Amino acid sequence: MQATLYSQAGAQIGTVELDDYIFGIEPNVPVMHQMMVLQQANGRQGTHSTRNRGEVKGSTRKLYRQKGTGRARQGSIRAPHHSGGGVVFGPKPRDYTKRMPRKMRRLAVRSALSAKQAAGELRLVDTLALDSIRTKAIVELLNGFNLGKQKTLIVLADKNETIMRSANNLPYVKTLNAMYLNIRDLLSYDYVLLPQSALERINAWLGNGGAVEAEEAE
Repeated sequence: MQATLYSQAGAQIGTVELDDYIFGIEPNVPVMHQMMVLQQANGRQGTHSTRNRGEVKGSTRKLYRQKGTGRARQGSIRAPHHSGGGVVFGPKPRDYTKRMPRKMRRLAVRSALSAKQAAGELRLVDTLALDSIRTKAIVELLNGFNLGKQKTLIVLADKNETIMRSANNLPYVKTLNAMYLNIRDLLSYDYVLLPQSALERINAWLGNGGAVEAEEAE
């Protein structure tokens, strides 16, 4: 599959060959949904907790005698229907962790990348570099691709403090290491800016028969 290659200024300078196994498949929507649910679930701390009637403060004595008062019988001031009483079936700390086979996780990412490519939301850049930390440089970069304030994910092959810190002040831009591509970021951002160096890392990780074992963000 051929795709347009751009310069950092946004000018077309040629084409680049994309791996059909990564960028040309039919997106598997159910697997993408399952991966999204997994990532969101694994991001939960699960530290929520409420107190039941045995854990709240309050006397254990019976409020008044069982019969003869004309009122409804009551056994404890800590009962759920009393103010300050315990919570019935409230949340308790739990582990929300979900798991998926590695092949399914990678299929979800490949499906998202293929969907981006099919929708024309993938911009391939020959190289991406800044001389100094300047937020204005990232704004100019996006304007060169006619992206403006569109939500954009900039994928980097390696850690680049200059680009990362330049993009930090823009709420609609996020930088991400290529080896940590994940379904939530791919679906949350409208456009993906992908330098050739990052493309090579993705090909090695997600390509058919690739030998690189990636550390995946979950």
